Amino acid sequence: MRVVFQINYRTVWGQTLYVCGSHTTLGNWNTANALEMRYAGNGNWTAEVSMNKRGKVLYRYFVKHENDTIAWENSADRVLKSNSDFVFLHDEWRPQRNIDTLFSTKVFTQALIKPVIMAEPDNHDAEAYLRFSVTVPRIAPNHRLMLCGNQPALGNWKPEKAMEMHNAEFPLWRAAVSLKNISFPLEYKYLIVDNNTGHLVMWEHGPERRLTQVDALESSFEYCVSDNGFRFEPHNQWRGAGVAVPVFSLRSNSSFGVGEFADLKKLADWAVATGLKMIQILPVNETVATHSWLDSYPYKAISVMALHPMFLNLKMLGDLDDGNEMAQFEKQKKQLNAKPFVDYIEVTKAKSRYFKLIFDQNWTKVCKTSAYKRFFKANKAWLEPYAAFCYLRDKFKNPDFRTWGEYAIYNQAKIADLCSPDQPFFEHIAVHYYIQFNLDLQLTEAVDYMHNKGVALKGDLPIGISPDSVEAWTEPALFNLNGQAGAPPDDFAVLGQNWGFPTYNWDEMEKDGYAWWKKRLNMMSRYFDAYRIDHILGFFRIWEIPKDAMHGLLGRFKPALAMSVDEIQNYGFWFDTDRFTKPYIRAHFLHDYFGEYAGEVKAKYLLTSDGVSYSLIDGFETQRKIFDHFTPDGIDEHLTEKMVVIRDGLISLLDEVLFLRDPYTRSVTYHPRIALHFSNSYRELDDYIKQRIDELYIDFFYQRHDQFWQEMAYRTLPSLIESSNMLVCGEDLGMVPASVPEVMANLNILSLEIQRMPKDPNVEFGRPADAPYLSVCTTSTHDMSTIRGWWEEDPGKTNRFFNHILGYHGSAPYFAEPWVCEAIIRQHLQSPAMWSILPIQDLLSMDAGLRWEKTQMEQINTPSNPRNKWQYRMVLSLEELLKATHFNGRLREMVNAAGRFGIY
Repeated sequence: MRVVFQINYRTVWGQTLYVCGSHTTLGNWNTANALEMRYAGNGNWTAEVSMNKRGKVLYRYFVKHENDTIAWENSADRVLKSNSDFVFLHDEWRPQRNIDTLFSTKVFTQALIKPVIMAEPDNHDAEAYLRFSVTVPRIAPNHRLMLCGNQPALGNWKPEKAMEMHNAEFPLWRAAVSLKNISFPLEYKYLIVDNNTGHLVMWEHGPERRLTQVDALESSFEYCVSDNGFRFEPHNQWRGAGVAVPVFSLRSNSSFGVGEFADLKKLADWAVATGLKMIQILPVNETVATHSWLDSYPYKAISVMALHPMFLNLKMLGDLDDGNEMAQFEKQKKQLNAKPFVDYIEVTKAKSRYFKLIFDQNWTKVCKTSAYKRFFKANKAWLEPYAAFCYLRDKFKNPDFRTWGEYAIYNQAKIADLCSPDQPFFEHIAVHYYIQFNLDLQLTEAVDYMHNKGVALKGDLPIGISPDSVEAWTEPALFNLNGQAGAPPDDFAVLGQNWGFPTYNWDEMEKDGYAWWKKRLNMMSRYFDAYRIDHILGFFRIWEIPKDAMHGLLGRFKPALAMSVDEIQNYGFWFDTDRFTKPYIRAHFLHDYFGEYAGEVKAKYLLTSDGVSYSLIDGFETQRKIFDHFTPDGIDEHLTEKMVVIRDGLISLLDEVLFLRDPYTRSVTYHPRIALHFSNSYRELDDYIKQRIDELYIDFFYQRHDQFWQEMAYRTLPSLIESSNMLVCGEDLGMVPASVPEVMANLNILSLEIQRMPKDPNVEFGRPADAPYLSVCTTSTHDMSTIRGWWEEDPGKTNRFFNHILGYHGSAPYFAEPWVCEAIIRQHLQSPAMWSILPIQDLLSMDAGLRWEKTQMEQINTPSNPRNKWQYRMVLSLEELLKATHFNGRLREMVNAAGRFGIY
């Protein structure tokens, strides 16, 4: 088979086009062996190969730049499938920034849009054909695509006589016409018609498409035209609405003290009733490390593959044969469901006991089923080390694998032996297989139900993993276990945030093409249609805090371009190493830290030679050492108020530095400390040095790294995005580098827009009406207070919002009354953002009879509190919510009025 590739692409000097694909002549997806194209003039590039006839060849184009970097076109793999002797492929380049590709993601092709599939009829192989193909996912289930043009075979511009197109490989639509029935020049357009009535729904926008001349070069010939999507009217941009709620926060009559995967089905029913198209949840991976409240933190997984056992519905596992035991569990269920919050400890303890009993009862049958065998075979690579990790965690009563003796360093052969069915303790391994098998069944069942209802599921991709996790144990080279990920200080956490996660070794991950991330995303795509990249800024640079520090203030960006002493001194001041890099502790401000205990602190914990300048005593060189000295068991409740004040004050004294040494560079280099302007050390500098440091600070944090961090993002993010067909959203809040919006837009990643966290530093509040189309617009997140909680925090700010954003005169009501909440929700629904996904608490706040009177208890997380209990649970059950027909109808009307209801 002779194949000619032709594509139009306007290159600049030094660029060359290539075609790469699944055939040997196209390099077998190895870019080094890809087929180089020849420039034919007028923007056209061509290449020709001979192939043996085969069923299907996948291919894509890429451009190579003068510096040998490559940029792929933005598309799913193209498909060449033909039995003709000669195929001419007339393709259009698919640009990176292409909104149409979003509609080919799982959200639309598997959840929201399910058209009737119409198979393409077989055509005679010996004839010369003109074939058309176009990717159009955005089409209502009862509609179909047609082709119409200036030829009798294409209907002579009469929609009722247009040529049918077929979508056996949806969202790709195809049609073929014999060349002998076509005269040139050919003009044509695509149109959408109603399957049931045959009536025209819409023509595509813009001028007629045109083919000047096609000659049949052989008797068995195909000329294949590949067009870039249906051209909707520019103002016709699809928009949808959704709800955000953690799974653990759901309440139903059938759940056991905590929301469960099965509850997603009832939530989907409510979404259908209210016109919502997406359910967004928090991470659902396994977090059990200490069997304490700390494990309620969903962003610190011990496995990025395993699901959390607490989300299992016990009834779906089957009843226990022991009637007395069953009755006891029913009693516990009622007690736990009566609580207004998730009692994480009691729920997980009770469910763990049930898992053991039902496993003992059913395992011998389950392990022989074909469904279980398929699951185990498909997931063995991660399932076996995970089960071994859980067994050893419980055996040693410690999640820190470094304390596991002979198992401290992961050895695959040794773990395979540990997990052998011949081991006398095998049941303690196999119970984790059993639990994960059932979690997969229950979540898959819920997702299938949602898809059948036309509702998509959006997951959450945490930026980190636990340092005591399966991944840190089995693949330590991929992580920097001596660092902790976090975030710089902001209005929500003035000391910064320390999440306790190891940071990533990107250089090591890059060696195998980010295989670890691809496996992780592939697993997520089994359940989710979209995902939120938690702290997407971490893919540009991460805020890394030394292992021996606790406050985010002592962190630094990684990677970063640290500064030499000479560079620093080029700003016009002498670098005094002791003054700038050691804690600046002076007698006159100790009272600010310790109050009435300042004298005792000076006597017991500080050293001085002059009574003015102080340093900490030996053994208190790091924040971690100080914390461990006062809190060896890690529990604040065991300390008096006095000891907490002294401990926290001593820890904060170590923040009194202006520059931090970079631990990675061979030469001596430094980072300016973040938020140094709020330190006593800075305040007591002379004005000249303050001015010089200000210039250095602004350059370092806001200018020096723009290009550097942009290149880092382009190294990492494309591989992640291309590893699945999920819609990608990014949480781009905080200290945002200037390059972030452009990179996200180029990669078709939706940004996050929050009214009270505007991206413009010159305004106090954002306006939902100004949100970009490629965004998710929301009122709040799990890390923030709800609308009602925020309303009560700062009356002055609330009043300005009431007057300037909502447009009301006079004083704002003290509480966010239902009509106020509704006005805010309407603003967000009416925004131009592709998605408006709103927290369940904020949606319910519009109804006085449904919202919870305990406003402050609706906030899910307080970022400044590392020991936060993730325990929020809806007071209203899903059964009650489904019966709230007046509220549901009103919300549906709001969604419909905002234009977030249909397909077009």
